[in-house]
Amino acid sequence: MNFSDKETQDIRRGVLLHDIGKMGIPDSILHKPGPLTEAEWETMRKHPKYAYDMIAPIMYLRNSLDIPYCHHEKWDGTGYPRRLKGETIPLSARIFSIVDVYDALTYDRPYRKAWSKEQTIKYIIEQSGKHFDPHVVDIFLKLINEQGTRALN
Repeated sequence: MNFSDKETQDIRRGVLLHDIGKMGIPDSILHKPGPLTEAEWETMRKHPKYAYDMIAPIMYLRNSLDIPYCHHEKWDGTGYPRRLKGETIPLSARIFSIVDVYDALTYDRPYRKAWSKEQTIKYIIEQSGKHFDPHVVDIFLKLINEQGTRALN
């Protein structure tokens, strides 16, 4: 997507730090085997702001903040923590949100079994224009398909 080397470095750092704000979330919520209550979700939704508060004072990480702070924003404006919408969500966060959901759905969690790659891709397609940037979804699907084709060769 034509990122410079510096932007790519900032994105890599943001990816590594994307859930650092969960350090501020109680283990009883993070490791709960069942569904979260609304009060627990309210607490969980604070982790992007906690990430912002931790990372913002570190000058060399400032350009890496978009992913930890904005990866739960949704294309349609229903995400958190700031309810950003569309292209007001930083591009790196729009990209990472798809990767994060793909990863979360394709691995077992304490509260559910992993989804198949096919189920996960279907979900991402269904969420294009709602949760995810449609243009980024198209690029993601192209890359996933290319990866699958290479694996067959």
